[in-house]
Amino acid sequence: MENSWDVIIAGGGPAGLSAALMLGRARRRVLVIDAGSPRNRFAAHMHGVLGHEGRAPGELRERGRAEAASYGVEFADAEVVEVTRIPGAPEARPGLRVVDSDGGAHISRALVVATGLADDLPDVRGLAERWGTSVLHCPYCHGWEVAGQRLGVLTTSPLGMHQAELIRQWSDRVTVFTSGLGELSDETVRRFGARGVALESEPVAEVLGEGERIEAVRLRDGREVEIDALFTMGRLRPLDGFLAVLDLRRAQTPWGEALDVDQTGRTSDPRVWAFGNVVNPGATVPKSMGDASFSAGFLNGVLVAEDFDAAVAAEAGWPRIAEPGFWEERYAGRERVWSHEANAALRDVAAGLTPGSALDVGCGEGADAIWLAKRGWRATGIDVSATAVSRAADAAAAEGIGAERAAFAVTPVSEIPDGAFDLVTSSFLHSPAGLPREDILREAARKTAAGGHLLILSHAAPPSWAGADHAHAGHRFLPPREEYAALGLDPSEWEPVIVEARTRDVIGPDGEPGTIDDGVLLLRRR
Repeated sequence: MENSWDVIIAGGGPAGLSAALMLGRARRRVLVIDAGSPRNRFAAHMHGVLGHEGRAPGELRERGRAEAASYGVEFADAEVVEVTRIPGAPEARPGLRVVDSDGGAHISRALVVATGLADDLPDVRGLAERWGTSVLHCPYCHGWEVAGQRLGVLTTSPLGMHQAELIRQWSDRVTVFTSGLGELSDETVRRFGARGVALESEPVAEVLGEGERIEAVRLRDGREVEIDALFTMGRLRPLDGFLAVLDLRRAQTPWGEALDVDQTGRTSDPRVWAFGNVVNPGATVPKSMGDASFSAGFLNGVLVAEDFDAAVAAEAGWPRIAEPGFWEERYAGRERVWSHEANAALRDVAAGLTPGSALDVGCGEGADAIWLAKRGWRATGIDVSATAVSRAADAAAAEGIGAERAAFAVTPVSEIPDGAFDLVTSSFLHSPAGLPREDILREAARKTAAGGHLLILSHAAPPSWAGADHAHAGHRFLPPREEYAALGLDPSEWEPVIVEARTRDVIGPDGEPGTIDDGVLLLRRR
């Protein structure tokens, strides 16, 4: 059994716990999955954190967990290892499946990524074991404690020279080891010389000293340079590999590539949010906490809006005929209506057909047509909503698919030429626009070429949680054979190929596993 949550938070550092506190106070059902390995665990004290100056990082973590738990937030001591989308999950229902390193499986309406990053340090003997004590990375976090001492800066990228300039503020005895940068420009040499900063181009071979202290660094040529502390920036690696399946958009930052988020922390998937060092390696503890607190409040607002929308939709019932304006309002009023996953039954059936020209009637945001185009079909998607069609075209372009392979338009099916397509498909057209459903499907059938196929996917029965009654909010679900009969197509012209119901696993409105029967009707035009 999968546990259901409003929000799952991956990572229990300052960012993750700040988000958990806000969401817990908003009476959300929240799970924090945390491996207990925050980036600042190597440091004995935090600095520059108002109200917590000098506090141990572990102490802040313990206090934060206790505060969040007091509002009902739950914790799992594990790592998130995989996140996948639940195909077809509607708004206000769990749409993500999250698996942790203990084998736990959870479903959630939203995911917060606050897993931070790892510092991949330069391969220098004696460096890693002093990380966080005498080998440091942030002058704002550690500069005061080593002010006036002999400081070294081990550069690994041009960004290290900016770090070196900052460190000069805390001491006038600074040596910058520049071997990782190649030959420096005359301007750079003059700039650092003007501030009395020594530049050393010979590579550092080893850090010397007793215990955690540093006494000197030994260069590759055998010379030793006496220092009391060493600053360096390793390769900053965001800990977000578990999101790979989602293929989220990424952006270049001054520190390297990271998840691309908007000002609220939302990623390219509307159910996934991220903040803290995982998206901003330069964020300090207060910055991460502030961003998380703000974003968590915004996230709760999104969930609140979804709750209201779902309540209105449930009260309105299932319209027999919904005018085009109904669908345009539905799409325009939401960031995304349907999942961008193609329907499973369409994938299964179309995979066995020879690619040609395809028409998707009621294409929505284009997932089915884009899937067909990626597999060699010349796909056309039509819908009554301009917003839906625009989003479909944008999604195709994002996949590198041009209009010659996947075209979308606001066009009535009646205006499409008859007999023009090798495959005509319509998926889950239960709330039609402008005409009764059967009339739209009969019109779609006329667009199928001789030797081509008509594929109609529908709900063949109420979902498992609705009981055995075939009436649902005023709509009667038709099993595939009844669907075929209701269309009244000429049997001398049409040959049934698949007339069956297929059961698939879904998550019900209560967050519990359930099933839905999909009607699959594939007809071949003789």
